[in-house]
Amino acid sequence: MRYIKLLLLLTIMTTSLSAREEVNIKFDKLQISKFIKLVAKLSNTNILVTNKINGTVDMITSTPIYDDELMGILVSVLESKGFTLIKNGSYYEVVRSTEAAKHNVPVVRSGYIARGHTMVTQAIKVKGENVDIVAAKVRYLISKTAKLMTMKESNTLLLTDYPANIQTIKRIIKDLDTQNTKTIEIVEIKHADLKQLHAQIADISKSIFNAKVATQGVKVLINNDINGLILIGNAKNIKELKKVIKQLDNEQNLNEVVQIIPLKNSDAKSVLATLTEIVTKQTFSDPSMKPNVSASEEINAVIIVGNPGVLKGLKKIIETLDKEKYQVYVQARIVEINKDDAEQIGMKYNLEAFSATSAGLIAFSGNFGGTSALSMLGGTLPTGAPTSGLALGASLDFLQTNGASKTISSPSILCVNNQESSIYVGKTLSFATGSNSAGTLGTTTNFKREDVGLTLKIKPRVSSNDKVTLDAEAVLENVLSVDQNGQPITTKQSVITQAILRHGESIIIGGLVKNYTTNTETKVPILGDIPLLGWFFTHHDSKDQQDNLIVILTPYIIDKSEKLSELQKQLGELTRLQTEYNREVFTAIEESSDATQEEMNK
Repeated sequence: MRYIKLLLLLTIMTTSLSAREEVNIKFDKLQISKFIKLVAKLSNTNILVTNKINGTVDMITSTPIYDDELMGILVSVLESKGFTLIKNGSYYEVVRSTEAAKHNVPVVRSGYIARGHTMVTQAIKVKGENVDIVAAKVRYLISKTAKLMTMKESNTLLLTDYPANIQTIKRIIKDLDTQNTKTIEIVEIKHADLKQLHAQIADISKSIFNAKVATQGVKVLINNDINGLILIGNAKNIKELKKVIKQLDNEQNLNEVVQIIPLKNSDAKSVLATLTEIVTKQTFSDPSMKPNVSASEEINAVIIVGNPGVLKGLKKIIETLDKEKYQVYVQARIVEINKDDAEQIGMKYNLEAFSATSAGLIAFSGNFGGTSALSMLGGTLPTGAPTSGLALGASLDFLQTNGASKTISSPSILCVNNQESSIYVGKTLSFATGSNSAGTLGTTTNFKREDVGLTLKIKPRVSSNDKVTLDAEAVLENVLSVDQNGQPITTKQSVITQAILRHGESIIIGGLVKNYTTNTETKVPILGDIPLLGWFFTHHDSKDQQDNLIVILTPYIIDKSEKLSELQKQLGELTRLQTEYNREVFTAIEESSDATQEEMNK
């Protein structure tokens, strides 16, 4: 009479605005199969039962329940027996819970809310954490018979479970994603030393944030390319660190700053040497105030690290050292003058006495100055160049034209102020240094190679826009003759001097004398060639000769690099003027000489 004990009161109490109906229900030891029938009737649904389910269920209520909750109660009862409901078209089917996922449970699109009481499948996207880590954290929340798998390719969870469980898991994953969402921010450093600040901020981050908690730690990276710090972590914590960085990256508050100063006109290595000497000689009450200076030859820059106040003074020094440097364009002319030939020319043309020395050349040049031929030529000299240079050039050209001199070399060299420049023109000769006997192989001769030619070294020091001090060294090596062994006999002449000159002014450096003897043989035609008897018709004469080496230097000061092309144009004009000047002066001297000769012949 168990059914007698069943008390079933079914009363429809009210109808809500949402069409849900309240049901008063109470039963005791009701068989599960009959409870399935009851729910199907009350919920107006079709339920397919293919398995026998034993057992009873008790329902004790003190207040009404809604009719749409009966399906959830049925699922709970079935779950306790190892079964569940799945929706299959227009009806529900009772299946074993462990096999529910195989029965094509409904799929809820990702991002939508899963509803109902029967199992569904939904893909859940994980954003801020590794999907496998999240799966391990939420696995205990799913139903005993639910199925959970991960897809690493899309960092997605695929879950087959009851809608309520799925919604719970989605909320937890959302919270995990929110807490572990990492932000990347780049903070440019303007004043502080990047490496030092990076170490400070990294230590501060570890101190105020628990690095063991993934959502709290902030990773601090350094980027030299942008001279900045890269912060990775929770946005709120990054914001706190940025406040600290701003306070530390303040020029007024930092003990040290770093500055890289590219140089435009100077060599970083030489500027570094000057700065190092200055810093070394200074005394600092606080040793930590002493700046560090270094140079980067790759980018030609000076790097200074130290207190901002000290660095300001060093920057002013660097600016002064890096000003555009003076350049000096030096024209040289090295001339060899024969003493006897020069004196004969003076006598021939009735010119003032000439000696083949620097002083004699200056006196000789006076013969070519006279009335200024420049006024007749219609030209202009380079700015600051004295007109006396035309007379000197004319005298040298006149001697060379008449065979009394020869120009050994006419090099030109462009020098940077206070830096030595040099030029070499010559050839390399082989000199025997000894021989070794090699038995049957004969004798081996050892040779060494030596340069023989002209070397000119110039070091200028500009004192003003129109004055320059020249440290000059000229070395002339030449082959005089060849000895009986076929070895060259060389001569070497050198001069080292210092002179202060104006722009375009020439200096004559002399005193290099070469003495030698020339042998001449004079024969009576035909008779002088007769063997033995020809000796009586042949005259041998030897004559001592003396050559003087004259070095003429003419500097032109260039205060700005763009003026170099302008100077080249002016020097081209000067060459033209010199040619015309020579023609005028040479003609005048020839006419004067002819007139003097006519007077003497009368």
